Amino acid sequence: MTSKATSIDIAYRAGVSQSTVSRALRNSPLVNLETRQRIQAIAKEMNYKVDKNASNLRTQNSLTLALLICEDPTNDDSMINPFFLSMLGSITRATARQGYDLLVSFQQLSSDWHADYEDSNKADGIILLGYGDYVDYAHKLETLIEKNTHFVIWGAEHNNKAVLSIGCDNHQGGYIATEHLLSLGHKKIAFLGDSSSHSPEFRDRYLGHVEALNKADIQADEQLQHDAFNTEASGYEAANALLDSSVPFEAIFTASDLIAIGAIRALKKRGVLVPEHIAVVGYDDIPVASFANPALTTVKQDTQFAGEILVESVLKQIRGEEVSQQLLKTSLVVRNSCGANID
Repeated sequence: MTSKATSIDIAYRAGVSQSTVSRALRNSPLVNLETRQRIQAIAKEMNYKVDKNASNLRTQNSLTLALLICEDPTNDDSMINPFFLSMLGSITRATARQGYDLLVSFQQLSSDWHADYEDSNKADGIILLGYGDYVDYAHKLETLIEKNTHFVIWGAEHNNKAVLSIGCDNHQGGYIATEHLLSLGHKKIAFLGDSSSHSPEFRDRYLGHVEALNKADIQADEQLQHDAFNTEASGYEAANALLDSSVPFEAIFTASDLIAIGAIRALKKRGVLVPEHIAVVGYDDIPVASFANPALTTVKQDTQFAGEILVESVLKQIRGEEVSQQLLKTSLVVRNSCGANID
């Protein structure tokens, strides 16, 4: 009976130490790419399988990351913000490339996250997507900090520098969306989205919108801002409130694509055509944006790159490496909802 290959056998074949083999099979950046690929090829040739349980006992690591997703109201049973679905795929792939497993779970918003995951060795670190009301959520993060949990959140830059956050530059995104509408000749531009401290990402998008108006010597009209949460229903209600106010407007910038889709539905029901009468710009570039009628002009967040950065950041924390908050640039995807015959 042929004995199973061991990491010692691979080390002998590769002419490296056993510790180098272990690092290479975990895709550790401490081993250069050429050596990693050579060791991995030898391991494959020898049909070597990592004994993950034994490895975990030696390192006291689970080689698992926990991805906690905040439940959101949706039109289906997923309870997941559609924007996060595309990021989920990127995070899963990035985690696998680093030799880690990914544990995906809904956030229960309890104060016991640390005991549920890192303390119980279920995961070495936590990635948090979504947080509902930011003010209510803040003290949960403080609990994680107190217990030295390795974690990273997707969202706005946090005032507490101990919180590692990765997010898009929402201010820049709001600016380029409004700048585009201004370039089309629109001056009276409404904003649909919560602009309070309870939703810092939406607030930053609004502040970018206001800055673009100011640069064009246009004073932001408070009557053209209506609160909306990240659902189609909320966008529908906000657009109706805007129409009922009788304040004239020529275009709408919404804090999310879901809000935009709901707003367009409300406009159509009231006989207001998009883009013939009103131009609309959304935010996120979720998959359905390109299939909406009309196809939605929107601010794109690079979910693939975002997922990679989230995984890389929490792993740096785990390894004790220096890591800092990051804001990723956004871009504008122009489609028919602003009058451009693109699609």
